This record gives sequence, structure tokens and C-alpha cells, in this order.
Amino acid sequence: MPPLSIAFPPVGFGPGSQPADSEDGLSYLPMPSGMRTYEPHLPEVEDKERLAPAFTALERVLDALNRWVPGSHDSVSISGFDAANRALVDEALGEGEVAVRVTGGGSPLEIQEATFAGVWRVRGADGVDRIEVGAFPRGALLRAFPSHWDIDRTNISLPRPGVVNAPPILAEIAHRTTARLPGTPAHVINFSLLPHTPEDLALIDETLGQGGLTILSRGYGNCRIEAAARRDVWRVRFYNSTDALILDTLEITDLPEVACAAPEDIADSAERLTEVLEAMR
Repeated sequence: MPPLSIAFPPVGFGPGSQPADSEDGLSYLPMPSGMRTYEPHLPEVEDKERLAPAFTALERVLDALNRWVPGSHDSVSISGFDAANRALVDEALGEGEVAVRVTGGGSPLEIQEATFAGVWRVRGADGVDRIEVGAFPRGALLRAFPSHWDIDRTNISLPRPGVVNAPPILAEIAHRTTARLPGTPAHVINFSLLPHTPEDLALIDETLGQGGLTILSRGYGNCRIEAAARRDVWRVRFYNSTDALILDTLEITDLPEVACAAPEDIADSAERLTEVLEAMR
């Protein structure tokens, strides 16, 4: 075997051995970008006497934030406010990252998280107009699922074209939801990692049904959460800033953690709302 020449480096090493930027190489998934950050906004108030109801409501919200402990919930009604007082409340609270639509169990509700985590603006067509303080609006969660929805095991066992892994996945969901107790840690099924076909997903969606609650979180990219008709079952999808699906999961839990305001964020909301009210006065 001839000795290795030192005049020429081995193939695969040195300048020119790797593909240039314009050549085909590793293709990386685009990462999320454009995270929203809090920017304080201080409404200008000229007639404080006329807008006293708005100040009272905001002070009640602040009191609820200061008293909040995990699991607690409070509500402040502003249904009787005139346009000026309602506008001041909305301007002071602003709009945060989480929006909720409730369609189950009665008249639709539109819910918007304020820029203060744990503060939720709730509006409904039947005169509902209030502010809720808590990790997530309790009234919305109560209307997320129909009273009863079974998984038809006979239906899912029937052979269908293109269906491969849906039956065992649905059997797992049926077992987990039947045996589950409130407060049990979330069980996650990651469709992004499991082999499946479009027909599998179609059968899973058909069998689990559609609940009455949809949540959109716009933080680092987008997250869409939809309640199934089967209690405690949530479809959770994450998208990057170009709206490409980057994570597709199903969670069996009381409520996906990503939809809830964290305790430390609620404590921070109390501090920031205190500063806003002091500046407004």
C-alpha cells in the first residue's frame, strides 16, 4: 500500500469539501419568531369623577389578583357600564396573547386575555360583560364538553381503507379517559412522532367529536387548542411564525397547561396593574 501523500488532504476535509450555501445540504425546520412582549400603556383620564365606575372595577380586579391562590377564581361584572367607562376598562386592560371562543352549552362567548396574565375579558351576545380573574376562565371550561360522549369501540374496530394505527390509539384514549381522576397529570399522545395516515387522523377526529371550546395562544408562534367531545381530551397544535405545523399532539387532562396563566405571571400582573392604576389616578 503506497504511503499517504501529504501534498493533498484526504477527501472530505479542508476548504471546498463541504457544500456551499447555494448547494443542497441540511434543511432545518424554520423556528418560531416574533414573540410578543409587554409594553405598558397608560390611558389618559380627564374626567375621573365620570369614570369612577371604571376605576372601581379595575381596583376590584387588582384586589382579586392580590388575593389569588392556585385554584381560586373571581369575577367583576361591567354589564351596566356606559360606553366611556367600558372603553376605559378595555384600554387599561389591553389585549394579551390568548383568545377563547366558547360555543358549547348556550350562547357563544368571546374571551380575550388582557395584557395582564390571569385577567380575562368575557363578552356574550346575551348581555354577558365581565372580567374574570384566574388561571383560566372557569365558565368557559364548564362548557367545553357535552355532558356525555362515548368512544364507539365497535365502530373503530371495523376495517377501513387507509386506517392503520387509529384503533390502538383510540383504545388508549378510551382507557385513559375512563380511568382518569380530576387533577391527574396530563397524558400526551404525540402525532408528530407516531406513524399515522390521514385516514387515521380522520377516524380519530370523527370518534372523539368536537367540543365547545377553542383556544388560540399567540406567544412564541401560535398554539391552537380544541376541546373534543370526549371529556378531558384536547387537540393541541403548535405552529411557527410562518404557520407551518411543528407539533401535533393530543392531551388528556383537565386543561392543557399552555392555556393557563402561571402563578408567577399572575403575581406579576398584580404589580403591573398597581403601577397602571397609580399612573391613571
